Amino acid sequence: MKVCILGDNLTSLAVAKALVKKEIFVDLFNKKKNTKIDTNRTIGISKSNIDYFNREISNIKKMLWPIKKIKIFTENSNNKEILKFEDQKNNLFSILQNQKIFNQLTIELKKNKFFKSKKYVKYKKSVNLGYNLIINCDTGNEITKKYFSKKFEKKYNSIAFTTIIDHKKLSFNNEATQIFTNDGPIAFLPISKDKTSIVYSARIKKNKTELEINKIINKFNPKYEIKKIHKISKFELKSINLREYYKDNILAFGDLLHKLHPLAGQGFNMSIRDIKEFLKIVDYKIKLGLPIDQSVCVEFQNNVKSKNFVFSEGINFIYEYFNSENKIGEDLIDSTARLIGQNKILNKYFKNIADMGLQN
Repeated sequence: MKVCILGDNLTSLAVAKALVKKEIFVDLFNKKKNTKIDTNRTIGISKSNIDYFNREISNIKKMLWPIKKIKIFTENSNNKEILKFEDQKNNLFSILQNQKIFNQLTIELKKNKFFKSKKYVKYKKSVNLGYNLIINCDTGNEITKKYFSKKFEKKYNSIAFTTIIDHKKLSFNNEATQIFTNDGPIAFLPISKDKTSIVYSARIKKNKTELEINKIINKFNPKYEIKKIHKISKFELKSINLREYYKDNILAFGDLLHKLHPLAGQGFNMSIRDIKEFLKIVDYKIKLGLPIDQSVCVEFQNNVKSKNFVFSEGINFIYEYFNSENKIGEDLIDSTARLIGQNKILNKYFKNIADMGLQN
């Protein structure tokens, strides 16, 4: 049994590691010899996904920074939180740098006898017919352009700016802050006692300079004595949901399936949930002695497509809701959000969705 994976990113490496742990041979094809990972990018992973990742993929406990509380503000709320999530017993989620988890997975895979990394040239030349299943995690190859170009797409007309700030060490830096400014949300996400990640999603008509972004960070800085703002990275924001998840025995995966606005930090969490569902199907096939082939693609699409679409639209709703402040009135936005925060049942419901996604 042999599986081919196309692309070299966090999702493709995580899928590969999960499969080789089950002693399934994996060949990973990548266009570039060495993939460069943005050192300023971070990801948030929910508690249930961390437990699953540690158990079934790779132990990442040492690189996690726990977040115990989230406070949400609007620019016009006069520094009074409109929504708060916290858990006295467990962490809400944890933050880690993309580069650290990418490097760990790469090292572990290179040591595994069931894994091979190969150079991708063209589909017909690189990928022969000997693979039971092909998992496409590459958003830019010719297979994607030919078979996976039809999608539901929403452009936010926004650019995400990401960086990391060095600041005076705090004895407690486990509280994330998100502020819905008049130009878009900005999040302060701690990654250590003296470092915090910044994600600013700006609705802009023209590009902002690094100096302008620095001024915005300082303007909305909730509590930090900033020593340094690192190099700022940027990327265009859009929401994507693929119409069809597979073609024959080629299964689309990761960002190729779905991309979300980063305001809720759910992008990689959705991919981990997809991996969990995918491996359930694989385990069941192995248990029954059935091949890992196109049937896996069919079952996977049937099991997750509708849930992924609904979840993605929920994130879009949250974005549009806070984006509508100037249209429907800031008082209504603030009062509705506070109602959710004060209602224990609703508060717990939203925390569970953020942690575990949409359950069956």
